[in-house]
This record gives sequence, structure tokens and C-alpha cells, in this order.
Amino acid sequence: MSHERTSQKTVTFDHPFHLKGFNDLFPSGSYVVETTEELVEGISFTVYRRVSTELHLKAKLNGMLVDRILNVNPIDLDLALSKDGEQEAGPDIH
Repeated sequence: MSHERTSQKTVTFDHPFHLKGFNDLFPSGSYVVETTEELVEGISFTVYRRVSTELHLKAKLNGMLVDRILNVNPIDLDLALSKDGEQEAGPDIH
């Protein structure tokens, strides 16, 4: 029997951003990130393994709110967030 758990968090981009594997330039704003993990069975302690990370994009299309869900690599998402923060800080000049 598989046991899964899902967590959600909100991430905020201050600038438009790219994600590896997508041609889109995503707009700045807040996005819900949903992570699903499954229990690794057969060992003597509790461990969960990530099985998916989804980025929820909300957009208006013909006056309707549309939710687009992208399966993303969490490492690529973290990299995009880091780059966004670096843009805010500006270049490091010595």
C-alpha cells in the first residue's frame, strides 16, 4: 500500500523568469508549488521520496481564470528563484 503526502507553498518572483525545459517567459508574481512525496516502505525509519513538483500558473483567458499546472524539476525552480533574488541585489562589483 502506497502512502503519499502533499505539501504546498507559495513562491514569489519579483521579475519575469524562465524555467529549464519551457520556452515561456513566466511573469513575475506569486505561484503555488505543490510537492507530492511517497513513503519509502521496508526500512526501519520513516523516509519520504519526492515523486512530483508542480507549479500552478493562473491566467485569464477570455475572462475566465485558467489554472495551468506544470511538472517542474525542483532544482530548476530553486535556480530560477536564486537568479530572481540576484537581480534584486544587483551585480557584485569590487
